[in-house]
Amino acid sequence: MRIACLAAMLAGVLATVSHTSFAAGDVKAGRAKATACAACHGIDGMSKLPEAPNLAGQTEEYLVKALNDFRSGERKNEMMSMMAKTLSDADVANLAAYYHSLGKQ
Repeated sequence: MRIACLAAMLAGVLATVSHTSFAAGDVKAGRAKATACAACHGIDGMSKLPEAPNLAGQTEEYLVKALNDFRSGERKNEMMSMMAKTLSDADVANLAAYYHSLGKQ
């Protein structure tokens, strides 16, 4: 009985965490939005500048958190903060889905 209760509680916690992480984005919409990112991060997610990270293959969770941190000011970079502030929640999810879909190259 006790094990069943613990298992049920754990399942509930895991379900809550997985549903509140982020919303899945639209890869096609993300690709269209990524044109603004291409000058630094490359349209293929492979950076063209040494100071800009590669985004191809990053997890969606990481990309969503990073962009949201730039939007909120928790993470600081003048260019990224300026760019991220223009993004909606849907844009963030779509960009994350797109760059994740590229896989590590």
